[in-house]
Amino acid sequence: MQQKLEKLGAAVIFDGAAAKVGGNSGNLIARMSGKQGLPVMLLNAHMDTVEPGRGIRTVVQDGRITSDGNTILGADDKSAVAIILEVLQVVQENRLSHAPFELVFTVCEEIGLLGAKHLDFERLTATFGYTLDSSYPDAIVNRAPSANRIEIKVHGKDAHAGSAPEKGVNAIWLAGKAISDLQIGRIDTETTCNIGIIEGGIATNVVPDLVTLKGEVRSHDELKLAAQTETIVRAFESVIRPYEKMSNNAGGPRLDVKIEKDFGRTHIPEDHAVVRMARQAAENLGRTLICKTSGGGADANIFFEKGIHLGVLGTGMRDVHTVRESIRIDDMAASAELLLEIIRLHARDSNHP
Repeated sequence: MQQKLEKLGAAVIFDGAAAKVGGNSGNLIARMSGKQGLPVMLLNAHMDTVEPGRGIRTVVQDGRITSDGNTILGADDKSAVAIILEVLQVVQENRLSHAPFELVFTVCEEIGLLGAKHLDFERLTATFGYTLDSSYPDAIVNRAPSANRIEIKVHGKDAHAGSAPEKGVNAIWLAGKAISDLQIGRIDTETTCNIGIIEGGIATNVVPDLVTLKGEVRSHDELKLAAQTETIVRAFESVIRPYEKMSNNAGGPRLDVKIEKDFGRTHIPEDHAVVRMARQAAENLGRTLICKTSGGGADANIFFEKGIHLGVLGTGMRDVHTVRESIRIDDMAASAELLLEIIRLHARDSNHP
């Protein structure tokens, strides 16, 4: 990517995120000069993919790209990288007027938006732009939720499961009781809740004294986010409380709770210039671009917290994070055409973001 961007005339640097995320590459930041007087436009995608993603063999058939079925395809988010590079190539080849660009390709998006979280934002000047990281080529995601990560360690009391089970307190059983009191999945139109990982126990003949649960809460409403997070914690506290009172042993039943803000919400009004410009570009192409509310997070969430408004555009990727992942070339072309028209529109419109 560095070689391709430099060939297009961009100045490329890598920030110091590698050391912060324990990786072998920082975020790639590139700049391309453009028409003076135009506000800088930021374009963003992420470079990492998920497993199984090694040794990918692509299959192209009937205008559709897939893997051979043994790995993911990696369209999330390689399709976005390809589209951005193609659009920049078209701009250069046709000597199209355009604003200055700042290009940010992040690392570790798939494991908690870590690249964006550790991005050196002091290197950026843009206040608006577009992230390509969605499935929908005819939508712009302008709303995405906040998220809390929750880790709960339920400490029970170990004992021999056959000869003295009454001397133990089963941590897995306690956790199960708490989970059974929770509403999991969609809480309402703005809020979701999930317990995604449970780890505990060492043998079938030992009453387990520890189980660790990891989950998340997401909501477009900060008050609902806080309330649902508290509901989960209270459910575990109510189950453990009677056993805490019974135990005279400091190592007996108890809870360790860790709550971390994973990312904040994105909420770009529909009348914001980023949305209006994208919808106008679609109209110029004879298409309709709808505004979409997403339940997922993206790099755009982190940029929004920093005051940078990025609308999330789609590339057409389908069944991401599975070995059935696919993308149609026509959808990628449509995404590229939309981004190119946005760039052209921005270059000739006096009402800039």
